[in-house]
Amino acid sequence: MSFSQTTKAELCRAPVSRRSSAQAEAYGVLLYGNLFSAEGIRIVTESVALSRRLPVLFRKAFQLSFDIIPPEDAEGKRMFAVTDREKIGLIFRTFGAEPEQTLAHSINFGVLEEAPCRTAFLRGAFLAGGSVTDPRKRYHLELVTAHYNVGRSILPLFAEAGFYPKNITRKANYVTYFKQSQSIEEFLTLIGAPLAAMEIMNAQAERNLLGSINRKVNCDAANLDKTVDAAQAQIEAIHKLRQRAQLSNLPEKLRQTAALRLENPELALSQLAELCDPPVTKSALNHRLRKLVELARDKSAT
Repeated sequence: MSFSQTTKAELCRAPVSRRSSAQAEAYGVLLYGNLFSAEGIRIVTESVALSRRLPVLFRKAFQLSFDIIPPEDAEGKRMFAVTDREKIGLIFRTFGAEPEQTLAHSINFGVLEEAPCRTAFLRGAFLAGGSVTDPRKRYHLELVTAHYNVGRSILPLFAEAGFYPKNITRKANYVTYFKQSQSIEEFLTLIGAPLAAMEIMNAQAERNLLGSINRKVNCDAANLDKTVDAAQAQIEAIHKLRQRAQLSNLPEKLRQTAALRLENPELALSQLAELCDPPVTKSALNHRLRKLVELARDKSAT
């Protein structure tokens, strides 16, 4: 089951108790479903959880049943439909409209005055026309409706809840979407899917941890490259001094440092400093090695 379907299954576990909230959720389902017109109502879903919730929701909201329901063992897309004109009229009038007089749907905010009803409406909209991407791939949540005015008028509803999604047109549909993980988390928590929101938070934490590890690995690799390059330059300098017969004339401390570097080409400065007799600081050893490199570059000393 996809992350989107898992999220919808979680949302469908919310009880259908208050009639006003049931009507608001059904309103969201209708406006973000497949067909809501005088000719009929049609809702198509692949969600098993939503297909079980819809009959309960419409019975609570309108005291009616669907005229067409999918068989119990249906797989894939499941269609629910209302074809009876009296039932259609009752549903329209619940939301302050008449079937034959409604040319274009918009959201009637008068039936969404209470905060629980606004939340239920958004839940219904997501259940019917929403999807959310697996957060381990990317962050994207969207609601899709075929009604232009609904796509525009849902923005103030979001703003009232503290959300500011974006809108685009995709073919003949109107899409409201989020791409920020925090906004998606908070929206899913609001409409009743805190477990899905927690998965997004966990995915974000894992991504941040992996990013931190990768940065450290890259930094360590870069430092290792610098250490190797520096050691190679030091070894080449020591070989030059030996070829010029200058090495044996150097002070004891420089001769000891040169011998340690030749014997331990892979060691970092701090490790090499501990091998000195007596041990010296990293800074002191670095100073000696720089002196060897400078002497090797000084051709006048030959």
